[in-house]
Amino acid sequence: MRALITNDDGIDSAGLRTLAQVAVAAGLKVTIAAPDGERSGTSAAMSGLAAGGRLLVADRTLDGLDDVPTVAVQASPAMIVFVGSHGAFGPPPDIVLAGINRGPNIGRAILHSGTVGAALTGASAGLPSMAVSLASERARHWDTAAVATARALEWFLPRAGGPAVVNVNVPDRPADQLRGLHAARLAPYGVARAIIGEPGEGFIPITFSQLEAQPGDATDLVLLREGWATVTLVEGLSESSALDLSTLG
Repeated sequence: MRALITNDDGIDSAGLRTLAQVAVAAGLKVTIAAPDGERSGTSAAMSGLAAGGRLLVADRTLDGLDDVPTVAVQASPAMIVFVGSHGAFGPPPDIVLAGINRGPNIGRAILHSGTVGAALTGASAGLPSMAVSLASERARHWDTAAVATARALEWFLPRAGGPAVVNVNVPDRPADQLRGLHAARLAPYGVARAIIGEPGEGFIPITFSQLEAQPGDATDLVLLREGWATVTLVEGLSESSALDLSTLG
């Protein structure tokens, strides 16, 4: 099974290497094609072609992945997946994996995420796709993300027969403090809300505050804060297949 791996944090991201290593260990034939720099917040934007319809690329080698074809691309994650599904980086993939993102991608605000946008683009090309995030901007516990991602892949791959998008978020805590995988629904928005101040001359002041989780609410926001790695079905598969994850503990 051929996997195309990308992200929105850029080719040098620790999360990208972690995801690729997990995929290789799972027996997937991996190709990495990731942006040459940060592309966070790009959603499913199709950007990156230079004059004359040229896609600018550079071969790379990542530590611990010497045998994995790797290319840095001057394009958005969604564009990378779109052209990759048409064979831009070798034979078309059977599955798309995006991440591991630095910071959470939860709630309905996932529509802004370049990581999730890549997965949605994969599904639009008929491919099963998974987006993975380590839910802290100061992400440290990549080993925990690797453990949770391996388990999520173990669940997902047997079900990956057609277009689907699964969104995984892992709490940034030591692996022995991870409670397991849990099915979750999307929170109403995301982790923050915007507060609009009184407009001034030529500007509008905007600040952000963290949203409070509601206890007992089985959303990705709440379950993450309780120490679960959350798995949310965004598109495809069946609801019962996703809910089976709640028994993993």
